[in-house]
Amino acid sequence: MHRRDIIVAWAFVVGLWFSIIFVAIATWSLAPSGIARIVLLIGGAVVLLFNTAAILAMLRHYREDRDFMYGLDIKFLDAARAKRKGA
Repeated sequence: MHRRDIIVAWAFVVGLWFSIIFVAIATWSLAPSGIARIVLLIGGAVVLLFNTAAILAMLRHYREDRDFMYGLDIKFLDAARAKRKGA
């Protein structure tokens, strides 16, 4: 489960980068001036920076608390499986 969560988080990061870059390229000609383009590029870079940093912090937290978080999931999955077998 932990490995899957890491893969999904990185997929979100890659998807975010691709989407921001695509939007920047697709809307480049719509910006009214060079200053507007610079402001938009800086805004996009800030969004990428903070979102990437947040996901990296989340992954670090997952690594620290992996046994606790996933231990509870496994415990409840096992209980649900046992309940289904008994019912």
